[in-house]
Amino acid sequence: MESIVYLGLNLYAWITIVTIFSIFVVMARTHIPAEVAFLGAITILLMFGIVTEQEGMAGFGSEPVVVHAAFFVVMAGLMQSGFLYWLTKNFLGVPKNFKMAIVKLMVPMAALGAVLNSVNVVVLFIDVVKIWARRLGTEPSRLLIPLSYAATLGGSCTLIGNSSNLIISGLYADQTGSSMHLFVPFIPGLFCTVVGIISVVLFRNMIPSRRSPESSFESTSDYTVELLVPSDNDAVSKTVAETGLMNVRGGSLIEIVRFDKEIISPVPQDEFIFGGDRLIYSGQINEILELKHTHGLVAADHHVFSMSEIDTNRKLRTAYIGFNSDLIGTKMSENEFEHRMDMVLVAVARQGNRIDMQPREVELRAGDSLLFECPQKNEQKVEMLTKGSLNFFDSHFVPQLGKKTVISAIILLGMFILSSFHIMPLMATTMMAAGAMLLFKCCKIQKVTKYIEWELLLILGCTMVISTAITKLGIADVIAMGVLNICGHNPYIIMIVMCLLASIVSEFISDVGASGVFFPIVFQEATVLGCNPLPFVISLMISITISFATPIGSSTLMLIYGPGGYKFTDFMKIGLLMHVILLTACLFIVNIIYPI
Repeated sequence: MESIVYLGLNLYAWITIVTIFSIFVVMARTHIPAEVAFLGAITILLMFGIVTEQEGMAGFGSEPVVVHAAFFVVMAGLMQSGFLYWLTKNFLGVPKNFKMAIVKLMVPMAALGAVLNSVNVVVLFIDVVKIWARRLGTEPSRLLIPLSYAATLGGSCTLIGNSSNLIISGLYADQTGSSMHLFVPFIPGLFCTVVGIISVVLFRNMIPSRRSPESSFESTSDYTVELLVPSDNDAVSKTVAETGLMNVRGGSLIEIVRFDKEIISPVPQDEFIFGGDRLIYSGQINEILELKHTHGLVAADHHVFSMSEIDTNRKLRTAYIGFNSDLIGTKMSENEFEHRMDMVLVAVARQGNRIDMQPREVELRAGDSLLFECPQKNEQKVEMLTKGSLNFFDSHFVPQLGKKTVISAIILLGMFILSSFHIMPLMATTMMAAGAMLLFKCCKIQKVTKYIEWELLLILGCTMVISTAITKLGIADVIAMGVLNICGHNPYIIMIVMCLLASIVSEFISDVGASGVFFPIVFQEATVLGCNPLPFVISLMISITISFATPIGSSTLMLIYGPGGYKFTDFMKIGLLMHVILLTACLFIVNIIYPI
């Protein structure tokens, strides 16, 4: 097979190229989770012997994976000790208007994104932004995009701020034998962050205004109907299935409130009906009200299905469907999801508007917001069980502040000092910080797994293996020489072309995937040109993180897609302009700070 050569590449190389291209297609055109697509690609590479078992294992034990895993433990300590809660409460001021709100939001969020990872910052502050929006009398969508931009741009200032930075720094260390220090991209990242904040302020009117999904769920009486069963009704002493009161035209029975205040939810098919029961339905109100005529029910004297009167053992919670959710394209009536999770779907909102039909009959899409009645206890267990299907964005965790808060802050500061001054390698400092968090009981070992993004660790490991295959088979060499033959040997033109290509590709796949594919090519081009590879590498770092035109390539934009009630095309309105501005700023500053 190795003797078969086409365009300078053997058959193994072409299998690798097709495999990588297939990952892009799967991620862009299907709902298959990214980690599954990457693992499938690694399986193919191993099956054909393109990479060895040792090379595969080395990818999952590489510096980016270990650093990320350790940093998840550090984040758990910062969360559980209350340090991040303290920051949330005290770090931000009170905005006076929308323009100042953008500045007051983006500046501290960028700073936090550099030290806490951009994804974590967005997750932490989504609820804060919603509160700000209510104070300003504007929709959260107007502030969530600046939040995402600020966290991502701030993350470009350090190696741990964005996952792709860690991938590139790890690959750079493999190629050169020299590790980057934590703040290598600081000055270019800071410059782009400042340019980004100024641009958002100037073009703030281009930020789309979309109705918040929660605004569709403000009044429970708007999407639930409560009917009373008279004592002499024919349905008394029969099951809900026998009476036909379970799934009715326009809705479904989600709860029964007994006369003695006992609450039954979810309602089983064999549950008996008693006189005085309040039957609570969700769905199309007008059609459900026909039950008064067809089944002899009467209107209840007041509405009890509310946040204040709901059973204390259960609560209303909101969640949204991500792009990789296994619920996309399904209906709740066709699966056992509610039964398995002990949850009841009450309403569905799409792009900020409640869908006026039976919730369980709605074909779900990415970005849909769902209102559930869930168990009050074991909220974390529910979130873990539904991970991959739903993303809850109503967190009520309020930690106790104390000496552990101070200890966790000191550990974080020590980690940065040790790494920044090259006293210890980044991997060693993050592992020591993680161990210190556990040693001083800033986080509980049993709860650490909640904060670990196993899917991201899998993708990071797979990306390292794929990058190894690209280098090993000479794919990077051939592509690099091809680009040089087309564009000439001007290093500035080569840098511009490669950064432009990388930034465009990262709009449609994850920035982590793009970093693993483009690094070996860019590094090889710099080597052939006889240039210092560092400016090429730094420009690549920033270029692949500014994928703001679509929510697919940006993890932070995917996080706000549902809570903001956005349309897919909303991100292009300001995102395309930001892409061009930031790419220009990146290439300008990198070539000043790191001369080729």
